[in-house]
Amino acid sequence: MAKNNKMSLLESLLFSVGRPLSYKELAAFLETKEDAITTMIADLQASYNQADSGLRLTISNRKAQMTTDPDNGQVLNDYFKAELSGELTRASLETLTIIAYRQPISREELEQIRGVNCSLIIRNLMIRGLIEAQEAEGDLATKYSVTIDFLRHLGLSSVQDLPNYEKLNSDENLTQLLEANVHDNKASE
Repeated sequence: MAKNNKMSLLESLLFSVGRPLSYKELAAFLETKEDAITTMIADLQASYNQADSGLRLTISNRKAQMTTDPDNGQVLNDYFKAELSGELTRASLETLTIIAYRQPISREELEQIRGVNCSLIIRNLMIRGLIEAQEAEGDLATKYSVTIDFLRHLGLSSVQDLPNYEKLNSDENLTQLLEANVHDNKASE
């Protein structure tokens, strides 16, 4: 990997991951020395930490994280408050319904049912506290299910109290479709 390519990859990682990454972790992933990571992070920090940039590269304890300019905090808080308190979109309601009836369900299964990318909707539902992620041992795919707050908001004590839960949760055709698609995807890998 060329140095410029590593710089680009480093920048993409810091932007996308959303948590502090240690220099050691970055060096191992990018197959380079920690000294090179230190230099690249200093270059990125000099580039981003400018008065006219909305992004900052924050460093603490040899860990780096891409953050937003603290001066923009109020605008960001107002935006997210409006997004969280606003009504759910039709796509969000559809996704939430599928999760409630088919939980635990992976993003891949959810996208197979809906036919569209659901990443942003899942993130928004998680931020609102309506769904939660579960890491299953031995399974690389994260599974999603509704939260107790979701049930409490609907006045339910269990997902089994949802209308037609038994029928929709165990729909044979949907189960066969999902299993066939998982099998097809594994065969094509």
